[in-house]
Amino acid sequence: MLSVRELEAYYGRAHILSGVGLEVARGEVVVLLGRNGAGKSTTLKAIMGLVRPAGGTVTFQGRRIERLAPHAIARLGLGYVPEDRRVFPSLSVAENLEVGRQPPRAGRPVWTPEAIFELFPNLAELRGRPAGRISGGEQQMLTIGRTLMGNPALLLLDEPSEGLAPVIVEQMAATIRALKAEGLAVLLSEQNLRFATEVADRATIIEKGRIRYRGAMADLAADEEVRRAYLTV
Repeated sequence: MLSVRELEAYYGRAHILSGVGLEVARGEVVVLLGRNGAGKSTTLKAIMGLVRPAGGTVTFQGRRIERLAPHAIARLGLGYVPEDRRVFPSLSVAENLEVGRQPPRAGRPVWTPEAIFELFPNLAELRGRPAGRISGGEQQMLTIGRTLMGNPALLLLDEPSEGLAPVIVEQMAATIRALKAEGLAVLLSEQNLRFATEVADRATIIEKGRIRYRGAMADLAADEEVRRAYLTV
């Protein structure tokens, strides 16, 4: 579904991504792991067109997208949930969901506000409340829900567990598993290895903008040497 090859990206003169490559198949959850500043978020932003790649290719459902604008990529069915959530604080929960609505896509589940409220029962009780007056965990759920309203085929999640209470992290893990059961592909960046182990099929480790490891999540969880080399602080 998603294929990234030899991706290069810069911030000004700083070379951030060097030859990054990864793949995500339909109905698969892949986690991009790495320390702070490794290039995880930049990779997702480059895929989404928020950072213009300086080289390499990004192919989504058979179509090259690395030169498209972010809104054009979103219309093709690629959803992006940013690390900093970016809800519309003065709009209600229900209104935030409507902002993300896109037409149905052939062969994809159609997400409605009621379907989102079933996925996130916490939000159902808050549908009329301004999004700026709900908790950080609820805002994370809302941002995911708003993205799902675009009926994506693949979801990019940037640090979905960061800053959340443990009980909300468990809810987030359950949500990702539920989305996978719906046939949605997910690529997430993450530092929380325990969370990643609960949700991911495969893991890719990035360090200083280069891919250092690819493998099954279960194999990484059992490989203390690799974890110590690339993931411990």
